[in-house]
Amino acid sequence: MASIKVPEQKVILCGEYGVGKSSLFRRYAYDTFVSGSSRQLTLGLDHYNKEYRINDKSIGLQLWDTGGMERVASITSSYYKFAEAAILVFSLDNAASFHVLSQHLLEIVTYAENAKIFLCGNKMDLEGSTPQVTEADMESFCEQCHNLISATYKTSCKTGEGVEEMFRDIAYHLVQSNRSRIELQSVDVNAFKIAPAEEVTEPSCLC
Repeated sequence: MASIKVPEQKVILCGEYGVGKSSLFRRYAYDTFVSGSSRQLTLGLDHYNKEYRINDKSIGLQLWDTGGMERVASITSSYYKFAEAAILVFSLDNAASFHVLSQHLLEIVTYAENAKIFLCGNKMDLEGSTPQVTEADMESFCEQCHNLISATYKTSCKTGEGVEEMFRDIAYHLVQSNRSRIELQSVDVNAFKIAPAEEVTEPSCLC
């Protein structure tokens, strides 16, 4: 019996260098964390697939990471191409990484216009008693984005807190989006169906 191919949805990580995008990738793919002092930089695009079961649907998330090459302009088109979701990542202990998100948002809208966008505040373990970026700041950013942000999350790659929950929720959003798209296509097709000839009747004469 032939196996059923699970639909894969490309998910990309966007944000400033050093906010933990590659750490998110490693936690997602291998459930590990490598400290900054012992981390070795691996150049080149990398991706990892993981399957989720959401209600009665199976979906595969294909997470992509730049591998430290986010500043190389030549990777832009291939990285963003066919992305179904984009995660805007910033560091909760670094306000500067939050205030430049609008630049990364513009790139997503430009190069991956159909992608659903999610906001992720990483490094929860470094927030401290007075976080540099508050939930109110995140809410305000979402409002300024005119409903472009589908959901917001807080994660810690070091402890793993919130990471798996974020990706499962993103999978849920994509399943719902695909279901709505299929239903919309069904409506569009039905709207243009022509009745069989034998069911077409002449209009009554009013003269």
